[in-house]
Amino acid sequence: MIAAETEGTATKGFAVHEAGTNFQPFDFVRRKPRPNDIAVDIQYSGICHSDIHQAKNEWPDIMPATYPLVPGHEIVGRVAKVGDAVTKFKVGDIAGIGCIVDSCRECQPCQSGVEQYCIKGAAFTYNGTEMDRVTPTYGGYSDKYVVDENFAMKVNGEGDLAGVAPLLCAGITTYSPLNRFKVGPGQKVGVVGLGGLGHMGVKLAVAMGADVTVFSTSPSKEGDARKLGAHNFVLSKSAEAMEPLRNTFNFILDTVSAPHDLMQFLGLLGLNGVMVVVGVPPEPTMFHQGSLIMGNRSLVGSLIGGMPETQEMLDFCMKNNVRSDVEVITPDRIPEAYDRTIKSDVRYRFVIDMQNV
Repeated sequence: MIAAETEGTATKGFAVHEAGTNFQPFDFVRRKPRPNDIAVDIQYSGICHSDIHQAKNEWPDIMPATYPLVPGHEIVGRVAKVGDAVTKFKVGDIAGIGCIVDSCRECQPCQSGVEQYCIKGAAFTYNGTEMDRVTPTYGGYSDKYVVDENFAMKVNGEGDLAGVAPLLCAGITTYSPLNRFKVGPGQKVGVVGLGGLGHMGVKLAVAMGADVTVFSTSPSKEGDARKLGAHNFVLSKSAEAMEPLRNTFNFILDTVSAPHDLMQFLGLLGLNGVMVVVGVPPEPTMFHQGSLIMGNRSLVGSLIGGMPETQEMLDFCMKNNVRSDVEVITPDRIPEAYDRTIKSDVRYRFVIDMQNV
């Protein structure tokens, strides 16, 4: 291995080396920090369901896995080093790293602060390359990360940092559409699904002052929904429960990644109502255009958030004491966490403690 002090940062991680195999310790070298970079000692890394899809190479057509693969894009850690040109961070600060770690910075989306839509393609935190299109990116299932300060977020170091980590993906994925459509007091908001994304959608919409209803196929989740702040809970597979709610919602956030019927939720929107999908089912979903035309409704997609909005989200969550509900595990339990996530046996996000690897 190349000496870290001269060529880069020696890093311990956990990788899968081909689809269907278990995680193994994986030593590699992060790049030597550049003038605008910070080096972060990772404390916590959340497990996102997309980690599972990519580790198992379940998206070969849209995002094929490149092995060895070190997942993790929900990262919180302490700044260990700063480059000479860094102004945003100092050693000892807490930093957050999300789904992307660079972009072209020149196209219209990048100039507008929505780097996730970079025309040239942003650099993903893992299972991708840096903007040179050669250097592989390895994620947060590791003890260190090196990133340009412009793609790291400042985090208030007080309180539950484990609960902060999932905000870097699940938090911004749900905050961005709620923020874009100005969800707030006086609005009736529905959240479809109560998993890792859904539980954040509930917390954020409640913090924004909306009247929140959770839709779920699992009656056992009603208690959790109300503990999270939801005002109402509806069993979505009950036609009797759904029918009186037609044409009554201003906004619906659909977080479900399993196949399901969009029509039953589009029909709940009132005039000019908006439904945003952030989950990605494995197969295309059919719906009738009349569901949109009758009522001037909108069906919209949303992808995480850019750097300014992600920082705004973190600041909002710190101010309103919003964190993800997590179960903290050690790296040896990653396979167990994957199995349980697939079975929806987690309330509501696994987070890996990376401090003693």
